[in-house]
Amino acid sequence: MDTVLDDLIALLKLERIEENIFRGASRDIGSPQVFGGQVLGQALSAAQHTVEGRVAHSLHAYFLRRGDVDAPIIYDVDRARDGGSFSNRRVVAIQHGRPILNLAASFQTPEEGLSHQAEMPDVPAPDGLKDLTHLAADVLDTIPVKLRRFMTDARPFDFRPVETLNFNEPKKLPPYKNVWIRAVDSLPDDTALHQNLMAYVSDFELLATSTLPHALPFTRGTVILASLDHALWFHRAFRMDEWLLYSMESTNASGARGYARGKFFRQDGTLVASTTQEGLIRVIDPSRVRKRSDPRKQV
Repeated sequence: MDTVLDDLIALLKLERIEENIFRGASRDIGSPQVFGGQVLGQALSAAQHTVEGRVAHSLHAYFLRRGDVDAPIIYDVDRARDGGSFSNRRVVAIQHGRPILNLAASFQTPEEGLSHQAEMPDVPAPDGLKDLTHLAADVLDTIPVKLRRFMTDARPFDFRPVETLNFNEPKKLPPYKNVWIRAVDSLPDDTALHQNLMAYVSDFELLATSTLPHALPFTRGTVILASLDHALWFHRAFRMDEWLLYSMESTNASGARGYARGKFFRQDGTLVASTTQEGLIRVIDPSRVRKRSDPRKQV
């Protein structure tokens, strides 16, 4: 298996310390703090370790503080309820003695029922589209080092945007985008693992959709983005080693916050998951740019 993907899978497995307490490590992928998708995926994984015979169908999370990439994360699971068909788990992710994320996840015994879905957008197939990392060298030279690493380091997923962006000269665009996503190598037949990986990848790109109508200059280091909350619903079976279209749109930005929602489709048009997120969006005066604060402090 690809080493970067294998490392991510190991990262999501967690170490069991006690019956309901788990420990996870972090990876620096070039973001200003621990990547939010990593904490989502690990928190869901911690909840899954305490449930048998049921599959996650939804999660709701709040990001409370920046994560410190150099410190372990402790996941404390509360077995809130085990009913006849559903189980609920509450998870607190803790660093330096303080919570950095609260997550609630619900699990269901599989059963049949009514079925309908939204239609997949009519967009080009992933074949022939360029991966996100294939950026022109002159553009990379203008991007801050951290962002450059975030855009170009080896990743466990291929990202093939349908719509292209101009980083040097951003233009005001409609608040939607579509990205094809697929793991870079084959994965085992493990539903929980595929859900963990989707939780991880669902935090990529989503909040930035709220910035598209505003032509923000990301290459100047004057834009601050931070996830505040995140929700994800699993509708149907899927595999993260097969192409999925992540179709995103933002319906609002106000109060220094952006709101966006997304849908994951298989290539045959089947809707497999939906997600929503609100996040902080701040544009600061270049003269007031300062060093990033201690990751243990709240946004």
